[in-house]
Amino acid sequence: MSDTLIIGGGVMGMMMALAAGRWPCQTVTLLERGQCGREASWAGGGIVSPLYPWRYSSADLVACHAGQKANTPGLPRRLKEATGIDPEYRQKGLIYLRVEDEALALDWAHTQHKPLEVIGREALYAREPYLAAGHQQALWMPTLGSIRNPRLGQALRARLLAHVRVEVREGCEVQELMIGADHHVTGARLVDETVSADSVVVCGGAWSGRLLAAAGVLLPVRPVKGQMMVFNPVAAGLCSVDEPLLSRVVLCDGRYVIPRADGRILIGSTLEHQDFDKSTTAQARESLHASAASILPALGELEPEHHWAGLRPGTPDGTPFIGAVPGLHGLYVNAGHYRNGLVLAPAATRLLSDLLLGRESFMSAHAFTPPGVEIATALAS
Repeated sequence: MSDTLIIGGGVMGMMMALAAGRWPCQTVTLLERGQCGREASWAGGGIVSPLYPWRYSSADLVACHAGQKANTPGLPRRLKEATGIDPEYRQKGLIYLRVEDEALALDWAHTQHKPLEVIGREALYAREPYLAAGHQQALWMPTLGSIRNPRLGQALRARLLAHVRVEVREGCEVQELMIGADHHVTGARLVDETVSADSVVVCGGAWSGRLLAAAGVLLPVRPVKGQMMVFNPVAAGLCSVDEPLLSRVVLCDGRYVIPRADGRILIGSTLEHQDFDKSTTAQARESLHASAASILPALGELEPEHHWAGLRPGTPDGTPFIGAVPGLHGLYVNAGHYRNGLVLAPAATRLLSDLLLGRESFMSAHAFTPPGVEIATALAS
């Protein structure tokens, strides 16, 4: 029996397990249906910021700000030191092209004391000379960065596998939650066994709503498919690692290009409501390729090295659910972070840890409270 059972081994679940492993006298079990860090945590782009932060609620912004401070660069450095795996955090800024609500963005930056500024054509092309011609200005935020999220997942997984108080169990799909007559969640049922715990934390990403529905909790978390591609201009002879085609994240018309340390360039991403379908499509491939070429023309004739899809955990208004589930004792949720899982993970983990331990938190959890039980018959043992 564990003190804390965590369901879901994405970045959110793994960081939750690391946090719980530091609590006094805690034993932690993490259950992952596949391999840790291989779903949305692997499939995203790794931008450590909301794409357009001025369009978010104040509560989300507080959490994002706390997450950015925790991520940059302390967490990647500590993971590299502990595991030898470099998450490749790069803080080289973000360029926004063709922003329709520029005035709102600048007002937000002034209010939040963020270093967002308008730069002219010369400054823009001095930073990124291979961008498509014709841009007269851009918004520039020098403090934003990106992380190589697959390697972040690998590093977190390696850290947990070496942790003396955390048991990681992969290939374990939870069938249902165990609920006692006193409405206390006591663990989870797998295919051929049960895993008991004092507290259960659901960090199942897009699958969280499906799992909680059987317990009578109608959590409105739904999968939102995102397709992405990666190009390798170094292998094609278009540039070198020392003189790359792109050095900074560039966002234009809702699409973005992200450079990696080895010269590769990601383009993302689509937003598709296709249930749990993770297949890639020719239509998305063409659309992403066209977007890549419109930002960096040199990518127009280059075939993508890889094309994939992942499932984001979307919510009706983009706000995640973090906290105790009303009506079911011992059950907690940390899910629904949509496109901002990487940036929100440190703050979300800290907030839920404070709630579980009864500590005063750095922010109110009210805006993130999960819905309560709605199906009384689901509460039978």
